[in-house]
Amino acid sequence: MRILLVSLLFPLLVAAQGYPTQPVKLVVGFPPGGTTDVIGRLVAHELGEQLGRPFVVENRPGASGTIGAGGVAKSAADGHTLIVVPSTHGTARALYASLPYEESDFAAIGLVASTPYVFVVHPDLPVKTFGDLIALLKANPGKYHYASTSPGTAQHLGGELVKRMAGVDMVHVPYKGTGAVMPDLLSGRVPMMFENLAVMTPHIRKGSLRPLAVSSLKRTRLMPEVPTVAETGGGLEGFEVIGWFAVLVPARTPPEVVRMLNTELNRMIAKPAMVARFAELGAEPLGGTPADAASYIRVEQDKWGRIIREAGIKLL
Repeated sequence: MRILLVSLLFPLLVAAQGYPTQPVKLVVGFPPGGTTDVIGRLVAHELGEQLGRPFVVENRPGASGTIGAGGVAKSAADGHTLIVVPSTHGTARALYASLPYEESDFAAIGLVASTPYVFVVHPDLPVKTFGDLIALLKANPGKYHYASTSPGTAQHLGGELVKRMAGVDMVHVPYKGTGAVMPDLLSGRVPMMFENLAVMTPHIRKGSLRPLAVSSLKRTRLMPEVPTVAETGGGLEGFEVIGWFAVLVPARTPPEVVRMLNTELNRMIAKPAMVARFAELGAEPLGGTPADAASYIRVEQDKWGRIIREAGIKLL
């Protein structure tokens, strides 16, 4: 029995001790330049430095990251192919009729960072607080519009969650990316939206937009003076919409390799320089165990699955 146990564990121990034996591919399922790509390149650079082998980013954009994820799911489970997924990984199952992977095709390495959103309004909108906004929307059902950068994004789903929890009606206007929405938002043509803190901060500082609330459960240290949506009350208690980023590998990757990558990821996240860089992106470091990450992703998938089904949202 002892000989059998050793024979089973020996290949895994060798795999961990010699890992990585070649350059590691880190897939990003989005185009270069976006937040997911920037996070992915930070992870690749730091893990490469820490483990002494190149971690090379490969962008495979399309279908909210599901094309890249499908490719990774079919890759060799040896730890030499990773993927950084954003929070769209938690909504894809409900938004798409079919996906090129099953969730069981992946093993979680860990959570990297979270990005709270800030709800901003044009200064001409006659509201000073999120409570004021809810009162305005209740008095004028269907009159006001909110923007998103695309259907099915956190900006869109955050608005849907407000509608359901607060019992209000506002009209969703989807755009094709942040660049497309900003002129209309800054002109007041579409007067409000959820968006990443880093994107909105310059406009808030100039007074071009007014922040009403952040979407995290607790106030963010990146904008501590702005209350949370949940603080509004009136049915919004417990409101939370955050972007997040996690590292996954193909299922059946040796457990020792998973643990090694998790250790190195947590080491990276704890570096003061990384914490500062995350803050520049409007993000806060997360970390934790592979089990923490897997549990977090399941909770997000269950939560958004219910909201998406109730709202009748489908992309394909």
